[in-house]
Amino acid sequence: MLRQLSVITAEEKALLESPQRLDYAAYGATKEDFRIDAHRLLQSGRLMRIRPHTRFVHFPPHTHNYIEMVYMYTGQTQHIVNGTPITLHTGEVLLLSPSAVQEVLPAGEKDIAINFIILPAFFDRTMEMLGMEQNRLVDFLADCLSPTHRDAQFLHFAVADILPIQNLLENLIWTILHEEPNRRRIRQSTMGLLMVQLANHMDRLQGADSAQHRFSAAVLRYIEEHYRDASLTVLAADMGQEAGTLSKRITRHFGCTFKALLREKRLQRAAALLVDTDRSVADIIVAVGYENTSYFHRIFKEKYGISPAAYRRGHVE
Repeated sequence: MLRQLSVITAEEKALLESPQRLDYAAYGATKEDFRIDAHRLLQSGRLMRIRPHTRFVHFPPHTHNYIEMVYMYTGQTQHIVNGTPITLHTGEVLLLSPSAVQEVLPAGEKDIAINFIILPAFFDRTMEMLGMEQNRLVDFLADCLSPTHRDAQFLHFAVADILPIQNLLENLIWTILHEEPNRRRIRQSTMGLLMVQLANHMDRLQGADSAQHRFSAAVLRYIEEHYRDASLTVLAADMGQEAGTLSKRITRHFGCTFKALLREKRLQRAAALLVDTDRSVADIIVAVGYENTSYFHRIFKEKYGISPAAYRRGHVE
């Protein structure tokens, strides 16, 4: 697998011939607005892809419109995330939220980092597998699944010596490099197991906590666990605040209302059920907490641009 991942790509050959000339357009961005676009990197209907990190070039500060997981397959890479220098060594994992500002210094030929390009909907099954677990990894994923993902978070796991994690990462890479039946379920299950293992090794996490992060995590965790019947009044009581005060604080912190956060979670869950199950659309509408079928169809189309039935057809492997 190392041989396959180490091949110098056409993009890298061009960089070797003309150093420091990064093709911003290839990432759906410009030099002035460097935000890497998942749609330029993912095939239509796909929720995840891997690609070896492009070597021999400096990636200036940029953000993404997806969740990025970087696995250092061999060698090392130098990152600056939200102003924090990070050296990613062989076997380590770096998770980046869409809002995180990342800069990457040029990597050498033997520095093989694997970038996982992941749309938030891919993690819906993972959140189910993590269950009621409360830690920074769950909070990170919950924030990434929110409509605004305002927290520019990153998680750096020093897990090179944790064999189950290394095995799961290699298995995940293998399933993406080799197409096989039921690949979506295999990948989502493997990713879920990987996250469970990372959650078991929070002592290997580098970084600090904050009051702002704890507030964000508490709100998103409540929505994650109670999206079917979530209530701002109940959440306010749980947090010891007046509902009106909490509503304003949520809007100020997330840039949207509690209702918008809840709607986003319900739509993400509905999209996952459309892909992963054979349940009828009517059953799914009820399962995610809606009673008004017409309203659900309208907001689903507003978010995804197509009907629930068309979304299901477009994601069938």
